[in-house]
Amino acid sequence: MKDRVGIGWRPALAAAILSSLDRVDVVEIIADDLFDVSNTELRAVRTLAAQVPCVLHGISLGLASAVPVEALRLDRMARVVEAVQPDFWSEHLAFVRGGGIEIGHLAAPPRTDATVDGAARNLERARSVVGVAPLVENIATLIEPPGSIYDEGTWIQKVLLASGTGLLLDLHNLHANATNFRFDPMQFLAQVPFDRVTAIHLAGGKWIAGSIGERRLLDDHLHDVPEPVYQLLTEAGARAERPLTVILERDGAYPPFDRLLAQLDRAREALAIGRACAAERQAA
Repeated sequence: MKDRVGIGWRPALAAAILSSLDRVDVVEIIADDLFDVSNTELRAVRTLAAQVPCVLHGISLGLASAVPVEALRLDRMARVVEAVQPDFWSEHLAFVRGGGIEIGHLAAPPRTDATVDGAARNLERARSVVGVAPLVENIATLIEPPGSIYDEGTWIQKVLLASGTGLLLDLHNLHANATNFRFDPMQFLAQVPFDRVTAIHLAGGKWIAGSIGERRLLDDHLHDVPEPVYQLLTEAGARAERPLTVILERDGAYPPFDRLLAQLDRAREALAIGRACAAERQAA
């Protein structure tokens, strides 16, 4: 298997994707969009998977929590995974609910031993119900989670070690967090166990005003991938030994599709540079 570069499947992009399969290696489908669809609609997605490799991405399980993940959500995920037979499925290292309260978005949990243990339990439960564990994804946050005792890189390492799962490395989330909280993203990558990295997300964002007038970089999936993210992809390509699946996420404000295809090509270029650097080091 070789590196693959693809894009998130969105209804507004469907026709353009299907007419450009010679330049799209893989598509990523939001699993939650399929939770309540009919079996006929699921078969249609399976037909798509026969035309182009597909992966599934979950957005609402809330695995990184001391609260057990809801059984109904896992059952729905299992149904979708069974029907689509994706190459893999993924979910965020985030919480979205607790104590009966639904917060409506992905939030970074306190980085503590309790959330490491809770995430490991939830991931084992997901593995048991769905049949295969998800890749877990680092998330962007606009505030440092209160009560944390670990930095993000150390906490992710501990979750991966405790759960035995793989990592979907979101490079724009990393870029946003490094920018907002003033840490070196290359140092973060040095902490990442790249033998666990299977997939990568790319996206863009925008600057917003913080609560006390400071600027914050928001990961909104509505803008083009910035150059620093491609530089991180080059570094990831130099560090990863296994083939990578790289997905461009775009959720709206869609430009002409040629511009999105150009970003896929730029990602291939950045990844190839990293691979070449690694080969040179091994040959030296």
